[in-house]
Amino acid sequence: MDRDDLIDLFADFGPVTIRPMFSGFGISVDGVNFALALRAGLYFRADDQTIPQFEAEGSQPFQYDTRLKTVTVRSYWHVPARLFDDTEALADWARSALAAARRAALRKRPKRRPSRSSARPVQTRARTGRSRKAGR
Repeated sequence: MDRDDLIDLFADFGPVTIRPMFSGFGISVDGVNFALALRAGLYFRADDQTIPQFEAEGSQPFQYDTRLKTVTVRSYWHVPARLFDDTEALADWARSALAAARRAALRKRPKRRPSRSSARPVQTRARTGRSRKAGR
């Protein structure tokens, strides 16, 4: 699937950013990546709320092989083939994938560090005036 095919496929969804990634493209909206178009197919971002929808369609999560094992990435699922003929339905699934990606981004926000004034004081030992070497 090339860039022009992806633009046509997402026409009912709305404008997307398509960037080269791995062996294909990453597809995003406002900097939030919600789809991968790879040699193995098109994958949408999924989470606990949307995975049952993919399972009901018989879809599988994204997998790739390393030298030692097969890695399963349950956060991206193969888009059902029937959606390629129904761009309105694909747009609905893409909106769900974007929502899942946004939920994931909210969970990954960095935790705030405590300010220096609220940090606990560090205890130090009193100095004896002798150097370390002298005391040995």
